Amino acid sequence: MAVSAKGRSMTTLYSSATCVDCHRVRFVLAEKGINVEIIEIEANPSVVADLAALNPYHETPTLVDRDLVIYSAGIICEYLDERYPHPPLMPVDPVSRARLRLARYRVMRDWYVMVNRILAATGKDLELARRQLRESLTAANELFELADYLLSDDLTLVDCTLAPLLWRLPIYGVTLGKEAAAVSEYAERVFALESFNTSLTEAEMELTEST
Repeated sequence: MAVSAKGRSMTTLYSSATCVDCHRVRFVLAEKGINVEIIEIEANPSVVADLAALNPYHETPTLVDRDLVIYSAGIICEYLDERYPHPPLMPVDPVSRARLRLARYRVMRDWYVMVNRILAATGKDLELARRQLRESLTAANELFELADYLLSDDLTLVDCTLAPLLWRLPIYGVTLGKEAAAVSEYAERVFALESFNTSLTEAEMELTEST
């Protein structure tokens, strides 16, 4: 995802090195092979003022595509899928799109919320939050047996949302048991994709190496 040798990329992503939402966007960018300049704000503190001018919430991820500025990972990912249609990350027919959008909504509403609880909790509350996430993922194990990807034979925006969270399970202190074997196999399948590996920052690679 380096800038083309022909000149500066017309697309810029303001990103944070270990942010799960930024990782979602980077995964989509990598899967579509979009020429993009990625600016990590931790390594470039001088761009904080630029980000503040672009995004009223002063947060990452923020995408600049020509004259358009977009923030919120979900909105950015849907825009990228529509703006750069190949390879498609959502089905064409509205019924299948609605089903996958609902699946992505549940990933965010259930598992991302549980992760936020883990990050905010301490002591017994932390152990409870970890157990709830582990049990919830385990309860969904059968869904991961239905196809190569979550509810689809092809990679979709649902996978681009879920995989960055699963990559971080070790640092969240969540270990899946044999009852969640299909979830673990799914995760390894997505982690093996070239686009997923391209999407990882050095800091994200070190996240799991240090656990």
